[in-house]
Amino acid sequence: MKIRMEKQKNIALIAHDNKKDDLIDWVKENREILSKHFLCGTGTTSKRISDSTDLPVKAFRSGPLGGDQQIGARIVEGKIDMVIFFWDPLEAQPHDPDVKALLRIAVLYDIPIATNRSSADYILSSPLMDEEYMREIVDFSNLRIPK
Repeated sequence: MKIRMEKQKNIALIAHDNKKDDLIDWVKENREILSKHFLCGTGTTSKRISDSTDLPVKAFRSGPLGGDQQIGARIVEGKIDMVIFFWDPLEAQPHDPDVKALLRIAVLYDIPIATNRSSADYILSSPLMDEEYMREIVDFSNLRIPK
């Protein structure tokens, strides 16, 4: 099954507490490009990005309060095209199962996901950012899940 990613992307911005400042700096550096797309994110992160950059960022709940799951649901619905998630690999998170579920859904639905500055830079600098793109989703209708 193919899903069209439009020229104007729906981008989720997420960061763990120790990485929020890094993500905000990255958004500031890439403000011109990001301003052409629809932005959303988890609670505090989206508010801080919006306050720091004057970019509109639709806010979901905080990650530990279900925000990661809300973004995962939007991916399944085809309403999020990519995820920029600056996560902290050195700090245990109380909502690690939610984070793993979000990463799993992103991979399952063929969503580009950046987990650090360099991968975010590569995604944003891709010529595909300015084009439509057809994502290939595996048809799971005949999938048998072992019991």
